[in-house]
Amino acid sequence: MDQSMVHLWVKTEPFIVGALQIPPPSKFSMHYLRKMSTYVRMRASEGCYPCLFWPMWRHIACGKLQLAKDLAWLYFEIFDSLVERTPEERLEWAEVVSSCTSEEELEKQRNKLSVDTLQFLLFLYIQQLNKISLRTSLIGEEWPSPRDKSQSANLTGKSTCQNKNWNDYTHQAFVQNHLLDLLELLLDPDQLSASSHSTHGSLVSPEAVRALSFLIEGTVNKTRTVHPLHELALWQPLHVKNGYSKITKAFSFPKLEVWLRACLIGSPFGTSACLKSGKKLAWAQQVEGTTKRAKIACNVHMVPEVHRMVVMSQVYKQTLAKSSDTLVGAHVKIHRCNESFIYLLSPLRSVTIEKCRNSTFVLGPVQTAIHLHSCDNVKVIGICYRLSLSSTTGCTFNILTPTHPLILLGNQAVTFAPYHTHYPMLEDHMARMGLATVPNYWDSPMLVCKENSDASVFRLLPPSEFYTFVIPFEMEGDTTETPGGLPHAYQKALSQREQKIQVWQKTVKEAGLTKDQRKQFQVLVENKFYEWLIHTGHRQQLDSLVPPAAGSKQAAG
Repeated sequence: MDQSMVHLWVKTEPFIVGALQIPPPSKFSMHYLRKMSTYVRMRASEGCYPCLFWPMWRHIACGKLQLAKDLAWLYFEIFDSLVERTPEERLEWAEVVSSCTSEEELEKQRNKLSVDTLQFLLFLYIQQLNKISLRTSLIGEEWPSPRDKSQSANLTGKSTCQNKNWNDYTHQAFVQNHLLDLLELLLDPDQLSASSHSTHGSLVSPEAVRALSFLIEGTVNKTRTVHPLHELALWQPLHVKNGYSKITKAFSFPKLEVWLRACLIGSPFGTSACLKSGKKLAWAQQVEGTTKRAKIACNVHMVPEVHRMVVMSQVYKQTLAKSSDTLVGAHVKIHRCNESFIYLLSPLRSVTIEKCRNSTFVLGPVQTAIHLHSCDNVKVIGICYRLSLSSTTGCTFNILTPTHPLILLGNQAVTFAPYHTHYPMLEDHMARMGLATVPNYWDSPMLVCKENSDASVFRLLPPSEFYTFVIPFEMEGDTTETPGGLPHAYQKALSQREQKIQVWQKTVKEAGLTKDQRKQFQVLVENKFYEWLIHTGHRQQLDSLVPPAAGSKQAAG
């Protein structure tokens, strides 16, 4: 069989969801990870290999890599969120955590958790994706840039290199440039030279290649069936090319490396492919010529379910509302949207909101992470496993989340508030994504970077400023109130406001106004309300909820 029949590519999800968008700790360098790789194998019987249990990772991370314990847990937990689990298993863990009454009890439960050791090593290594190098600072882009520049154009035709997590050309270049390191990290210590490098005779175990399936997958003959790397590598017709020997039950290191490099192609499921050959969706209404620039693309019709992606860009002065099969389980990227209200009321895999301004995003439950970058005056209302933000100004987050919101670099005037809305299918969607109402850490964010360890970058919304949010669309479903209810102080503020309204209504009723006076009074109130709508900008939101004329119906999708 000709090796050209096999096509391999770098998976997108480990980078979109798994690479934390900050420079990694300095101890995640190859030097230290190689030491860790040897250390875990020597202590296999102590809970280090082939599975690494939380107590041992805590010991390595805090004792040898000098990480703070909460940061050690953060990396462990992010990796764990990428592992395939049923919704029932996720909900079970949420129940275990929420029933813990002390830090000791919680730690006891965490001690039972483990991750795949070799895959976790690769996960720690790919954190270098967001490493700031001096060369990049001087030149402006990672090498090799000429190819990247032309190929990684986004919907607007400009380079998207700033967000490496969503740039599949960067993922491919990263794996190709660091393939030697990645393979050496997976070698048994006895296959390394005295200086901890591979030799011409080094052998790579099937377990190591299985671990590499965390980052690489592929097809045979460009069929639609996607296989993990280890299944393809162990396919008998390929043994001559990739150096697998039935005698040693292992791969020749040099041959495997050459074979991997020869088979690697650009991802058919990445952002670039989605923009280039994905289906363009006419979700945004073509109103008054303002949305000529709006582009929405998805790859759902042409990829396996786990690779679903929707990219929306430059939606301007719109209200866009969707509950659609196209969105279910998709990675969603929202880019350069201004003065818009976007409702995506379906269960989602991940959401990245980038370079958006003066907009509100109402999201269905997000199974992994919501990440905001370079946004101004944006409001996000959602339930998610994790929230992280970088370089945002004046943004508000009404969220329900079982993990601490991550405040990364460059944020100002962040406001956190409790989740405060519902739509009929919400609880069904939560169950489908394995998200529960407890524990809920919306009010205890974690300042991840030392550079901004100043807690004044965020505030919790005062109850006096709190209002519930109504989703103004009719749908089938059973959810009739905010899941989990509201925190006491916020519920109390709402009740007090409700009482004031009742007192006001009673006062008006008992004022004994004549019919004409009542009319005059009504006009006065309506005028004041109209002034308030214009002053607060809510007028635009109401106007954009008016359905379009019959001739300009939104395309289904």
